[in-house]
Amino acid sequence: MTAISPQGRTEMLRADGKPVRVLIVDDEAALSELLSMTLRYEGWEVRSAGDGAEAVRAVREFRPDAVVLDVVLPDMDGISVLRRLRREEPAVPVLFLTARDAVEDRIAGLTAGGDDYVTKPFSLEEVVARLRGLIRRSGASSVRTESLLSVGDLTLDEDSHEVTRAGRSIHLTATEFELLRYLMRNPRRVLSKAQILDRVWSYDFGGQANVVELYVSYLRKKIDAGCSPMIHTRRGAGYLIKPGE
Repeated sequence: MTAISPQGRTEMLRADGKPVRVLIVDDEAALSELLSMTLRYEGWEVRSAGDGAEAVRAVREFRPDAVVLDVVLPDMDGISVLRRLRREEPAVPVLFLTARDAVEDRIAGLTAGGDDYVTKPFSLEEVVARLRGLIRRSGASSVRTESLLSVGDLTLDEDSHEVTRAGRSIHLTATEFELLRYLMRNPRRVLSKAQILDRVWSYDFGGQANVVELYVSYLRKKIDAGCSPMIHTRRGAGYLIKPGE
């Protein structure tokens, strides 16, 4: 089942018409909160757990459609948690989070029944894409992707990567495209430099907020050239996109 979101995209819904549910199991509070915020932007319902025992209780109460599970937890390893989760929800898809160089963790996780994995540090866009794929394949949700985003006379096609304003084609680099896509998914919403760094680059980019300023200036030159401004700065808060006036 699908529904059109305010950003023009389709949301993933459960069979009962409610948002899909994702459980995040990680003892790094900052990372868990960042993932939660990202998934809530997608319109999903999110719950987090800081250890294996809490995760098992959450699965029993929350009944998630997917689980993001760190391999290393304070009370037990991710493989043990996976086995306990499977006793509660045998078919729930599990996306493992692993260290970059822990090849053995990835192999062990998949062998034990994990459905997919991403390595730290990771792209938040990748986590969302992997979860969408797992939830679709599990049958928990039926999804049709609405690829065209529109804000005023600006359009962005997520499938073809074509961008136009007032019928004029605009060429963007891959990073410029991701930045514009993030802004257009959140029209009229002020996005901080930290949020943009987290979403467009990666959560551990190092806090180099000047790269956001640089790419926003690149976008402005291309998007707003000869037109009323659409990309705006809110001093001390961040950036937003809204239809030109």
